[in-house]
Amino acid sequence: MVFDDRRSAGRALAPLVSTLPDLHAAMVLALPRGGVPVAFEVARACKLPLDVLMVRKLGAPGQRELAIGAVASGGIVAVNPALVEHFHISTEELRGLIASEQEEIARRELVYREGAPPLAIEGRTAILIDDGLATGATMKAAARAVRPRAGRVVIAIPVAAASTCRELESEADRVLCLSASEDFEAVGQFYRDFAPTSDEEVRALLGEARRDRQAPAA
Repeated sequence: MVFDDRRSAGRALAPLVSTLPDLHAAMVLALPRGGVPVAFEVARACKLPLDVLMVRKLGAPGQRELAIGAVASGGIVAVNPALVEHFHISTEELRGLIASEQEEIARRELVYREGAPPLAIEGRTAILIDDGLATGATMKAAARAVRPRAGRVVIAIPVAAASTCRELESEADRVLCLSASEDFEAVGQFYRDFAPTSDEEVRALLGEARRDRQAPAA
């Protein structure tokens, strides 16, 4: 399964999300930046509110795309101890990585929402969406961040490594994936256009979603 771009992946994912029970009590939380175009299409198709959940990958030294862990809003940290040991990362180095990404989370929360408050998660079904999952460290941090507040946690992604989907089943009430591959190499292999999502696109899509919520019902 190969998608034209992230928004086409969202349109393909939406029918699967629509099968969830009690959607009236659900909300969509996108993992910036790449998850936002996917989540926007799901939220629009399912008529659900959309917000972002700030999560940042902790990249391995010299291999920034390889996640050794992740941090999320609320001080949540998820680290893979085996990878930390493999890359010989000291406690001091790890603390520095975590502090740096937490600063970036704070910056993006201000930029993306443009002054709008975050949506209330308490008691709702939180549908966490990204453009795909390799190690799943970022999504694991996201699930742990919302678990104490959400009524239910659902992870929904277009593509993922099959082993990652199985691992995340212990972190969420449901894991929905259009294509779980045993031969997964990288998220980008499933997209014809996998250009980075910009801050400007994230702001524009969140703004459009807010206007959709505020528009009077037809």
